[in-house]
Amino acid sequence: MSIFSRFTDIINSNINALLDKAEDPEKMVRLIIQEMEDTLVEVRSASAKTIATKKDIQMQIDKLQFQANDWSAKAELAITKEREDLARAALQERSKCNDTAAVLTNELDNIDTQLSKLQLETGQLQEKLADAKARQKTILLRQSTATSRLDVKKTLDSSKVEDAMGRFEQYERKINDIEAQVESYDLGKKSLNDEFAELQADDKVEDELAALKAQLAKKAKTAE
Repeated sequence: MSIFSRFTDIINSNINALLDKAEDPEKMVRLIIQEMEDTLVEVRSASAKTIATKKDIQMQIDKLQFQANDWSAKAELAITKEREDLARAALQERSKCNDTAAVLTNELDNIDTQLSKLQLETGQLQEKLADAKARQKTILLRQSTATSRLDVKKTLDSSKVEDAMGRFEQYERKINDIEAQVESYDLGKKSLNDEFAELQADDKVEDELAALKAQLAKKAKTAE
């Protein structure tokens, strides 16, 4: 495939369509970018050669025009010297110069047309290259995120997680049993704080009982 054929294919390609068909979007983006960059280098090199050729052709045209003018002057000189044979020969040479210059001018016009198209297409390729590079970061991020999510999904759907949670529940039940055993040993036993609390409760009851008796006695005395 020639450089210009490949260049046109890239210009006309749809990056989204290429990515949709790709098994590995990240790899596909790298290949697209590499292909575009390589093509740009080759196109710029070809453009430089074409511009150099254009300059060379222009120099030839200028030289032919100078020669044509020179032959015109010689033809005039020959006429003034009554040498029609030389004038005729000079005019023939001028005609050759003009014909060759016309061919080269036509070739130069074709080169200008091709260079204009190439410049336009190079701009389009640069835009696509910039677009591909901008999407590359997004695609890499999306792929990384999707891969992480997939790993999480696989882990959650794995029986290993259920087994681990089952073991946690077993450990919790064992701890509950141990705590229950500890609490059973403490049943019926009074701590020092418990005994002082009972004493304080007894004092309170006795105070309330004495107050009640005093109240009743007061009522009885009032009734008498």
